[in-house]
Amino acid sequence: MRRLLYLLPALLLAVLLFRFVTPLLRGDDPSRIASVLIGKPVPNFALASLDGTPGPSSDKHILSSASLRGQITLVNFFASWCTPCRAEHPTLMRVAASKKAVVIGIAYKDDPMASAKFLAELGNPFAQVGVDRAGATGIEFGLTGVPETFVIDAKGIVRFRHVGPLLERDVADKILPLLAKLKNEQ
Repeated sequence: MRRLLYLLPALLLAVLLFRFVTPLLRGDDPSRIASVLIGKPVPNFALASLDGTPGPSSDKHILSSASLRGQITLVNFFASWCTPCRAEHPTLMRVAASKKAVVIGIAYKDDPMASAKFLAELGNPFAQVGVDRAGATGIEFGLTGVPETFVIDAKGIVRFRHVGPLLERDVADKILPLLAKLKNEQ
């Protein structure tokens, strides 16, 4: 019985290693998490605008699910405290400058002043920025963390989800071809 107690931790470790290492050896990408939203309408939401970002001052809820219809949109969830968000920021700036899609930002569980400072420091690639201080909109989108980026077609349908920071190769290999396809479908 005593021997079994000594072997139990080693056996448990072996099972855990097998469970977590096997997908990596098969080439599975842990950042590719399926989204139940793909092919479905964007979740309903209405967010207050981040001060200093575009939008009519009389409309407190300027960024809403309805405002995403009629144009191909990239929705990027970010936060000032998020190091990967800082790393992906130059890529977002280039995507926004390309004008291939409207780039919308949602400040996720972040202090609005910190978000505004983040954008003032690094540049603002976003046509609009909404504040999701409590994280409710992130939950509706099925967020697992920040950054996450969604491609929404002109009909308001979620077409793609990218988990983690957008890299140049992600944009070149996945985002730009999808944007071209969506533009041709319009």
